[in-house]
Parts: sequence; C-alpha cells; structure tokens
Amino acid sequence: MSTFRKMLSLFTTFFKIGLFTFGGGYAMIPLIEREAAEKHHWIEEDEILEIVALAESTPGPIAVNAATFIGCRQAGFLGAFAATFGVVLPSFSVLFLVSLVYDAFAEARAVRYAFFGIRACVVALILRSVIRMAKKCKKSLPAYLIAAGAFAVSVFTDLSAVLIVLAAAVTGLVLALAARKEAKS
Repeated sequence: MSTFRKMLSLFTTFFKIGLFTFGGGYAMIPLIEREAAEKHHWIEEDEILEIVALAESTPGPIAVNAATFIGCRQAGFLGAFAATFGVVLPSFSVLFLVSLVYDAFAEARAVRYAFFGIRACVVALILRSVIRMAKKCKKSLPAYLIAAGAFAVSVFTDLSAVLIVLAAAVTGLVLALAARKEAKS
C-alpha cells in the first residue's frame, strides 16, 4: 500500500472514530479496537490494553494519543499526523459550530433532553470499555489490589489522576522486580 493511501486510510478511519463517538477517549476505545485491530489489523487485539495504558500515561486526550501511536506505527510521522488530525477534526468542527449557536439553543428542552441521553450513553460506553479491558488484564492478586487501590484513591480523594497512575506504575514495577528477584533465588 502506498504511503498516501495508508495516510488516507488512517485519516478516514480516525475521522470516522472522532465523528461518530461522543463522550471522549474512553468512549472511543471500543471503536478504536474494532477499526484498528479487527478491521485494519494495524494492531493486535491484545495490544489495545497496552495502547490505552500508554495513551493514558502521556499528556493529552487518550483518543488523540492512541491515534498518534497507531498512526506512527503504521506510517511514521506522517501517519501519526494523519491519524491525529483525523480524530480531532470532527470534535473541533462540531465545537466550533456549536459555539456559534449555543446561546440560542442552550435552554431549549429538546437540547437538554438530547444531552441527557448522550450522557447516559457515554456512561454505558465507558463501562463497556472498562469491562473489556478488565477481561484482558492480567489476573493476579497484586493487579486486583493495585486496581482497587487506584479506584479508591481516585474516588475518595482529590489526588491528581497523573499521580495515581504514576503510583500504580511504580507499585507494579516494584512488585514485578521483587517477583523477578524471588524467582532467581
């Protein structure tokens, strides 16, 4: 496949993901998985968890980071640009258009009901992503304890998500190194 066609494919795929997914990056994960892993085979299905972890660990929106990573893997810098531009263009366009007419329609009952429905759908999409990722996650007591601890800290404190992710990463690293050292003994 030529570089232009690959970039066009990356752009159109991620444009479609950005256009038809509401609710942010977590709501986009199932669509990214279906398009990038199942349809185009740009990544393996079991890699989606690692891509989400990498995208979550770097600054910026998760869908943008995932698009950039997948695009770079497929076609280098230009592929990263095409995928990233594709995933952000719909949101930018919609927000620009909404900003032009928001004041005129913000109090309309139909608009409020539509946003209520969209929010409910987003919760369901995020929950679906959590369940799918949990099924693919390594099953071990330390993994469950780290996940439960991170969840508890995020729910019951105002600690930054970045610090929670870093603490979970350090904890996982320490446990893995300790297990490796114990296995060598």
